[in-house]
Amino acid sequence: MITGSRKSPRPKVTPVQVDGRRRIARILRTHALPANTNAYTLFNMAAPTGAQDAVLKPSDPVPQGAVPVVGLDFDKFAGRNITAAEMVESMTNMGFQATSVGQAAQIINGMREWRDEETGQGTTIFLGYTSNLISSGLRETLRWLVQHKHVSAIVTTAGGVEEDFIKCLAPTYLGSFSTAGASLRAKGMNRIGNLVVPNSNYCAFEDWVVPIFDKMLEEQEASKDTEEPINWTPSKMINRLGKEINDERSVYYWAWKNDIPVFCPALTDGSLGDMLYFHTFKASPLQLRVDIVEDIRKINTIAVRAKRAGMIILGGGIVKHHIANACLMRNGAESAVIINTANEFDGSDAGARPDEAVSWGKIKVDGDSVKVYAEATVVFPLIVASTFAKVA
Repeated sequence: MITGSRKSPRPKVTPVQVDGRRRIARILRTHALPANTNAYTLFNMAAPTGAQDAVLKPSDPVPQGAVPVVGLDFDKFAGRNITAAEMVESMTNMGFQATSVGQAAQIINGMREWRDEETGQGTTIFLGYTSNLISSGLRETLRWLVQHKHVSAIVTTAGGVEEDFIKCLAPTYLGSFSTAGASLRAKGMNRIGNLVVPNSNYCAFEDWVVPIFDKMLEEQEASKDTEEPINWTPSKMINRLGKEINDERSVYYWAWKNDIPVFCPALTDGSLGDMLYFHTFKASPLQLRVDIVEDIRKINTIAVRAKRAGMIILGGGIVKHHIANACLMRNGAESAVIINTANEFDGSDAGARPDEAVSWGKIKVDGDSVKVYAEATVVFPLIVASTFAKVA
């Protein structure tokens, strides 16, 4: 039996070949090519579809209200000087930390503008800052805020208290970050970053503060058996020292004059602690006593009674947490601006973003907050110039 020959089956076309044919067809439709152009040349004139799909992936529609990135256009201010407020406002849509600076100004202006409909009471603003900022020239900005009653309460460290008084007695000087510690120590100089404080400044501080401690101890002992015994607290001590310094350059002179409480839960952690330590020997067996419990009740009560609470915190550590924890007593602050250089990878409170405070109830779930990752002496004067110091 003779069987006819069978036709060879048509080879299957691979996906690569299909892709190649489509690419060739696309090129032929869009290019005028010589008649002798071969398939290999045509195939290599088009990018692989997979690569094109990866690179040119279609976008979803941009959400309504999306804000375009726009920087500071100096042409808009041609022929005149730009103000700090205009610059900060223009930074809001720049991106990165410039946007955070702009948002900080917006939040602070919101704190200042808010009024309770029934009582007319404004936002209770807690200001916190670390000691190095008083050592720096930012002290004058902080003093101005207190002098003009722009804040309701302050939290700082021991250094943030004593350095203010010391600067009334003798200056702090500009130095260098790179000056050798051993060389400075031999000369009786103390370095704070690129600032230098002579040891003689602390000697002058001792000469000034110890006689005040003597008076405070006398008053404490004399009132023991009265109906109103004197119970010194860190805030009462700072208030007294602010009165005694009687110097308008001082932050705490204005805090005393304007009845703005200054809280320092770690009052002994600095030169003030050194002076209190030495005073225990001088006054023995009597002792000057400082009660921190009365102060925790006082700051927490201020937070609880506030119609609205705002936090402005420069730096981290105890000043940041003490304010935030007071606001926990009212289920969180309505607004918060935090400025420091710390990051959250180590779990520190200083590095924590505001959203972590939301989880603890220290900032309200619907509160306005921002953290500016910056060194405070660079950005805070700009923020103050565009908020508290801005002429309406």
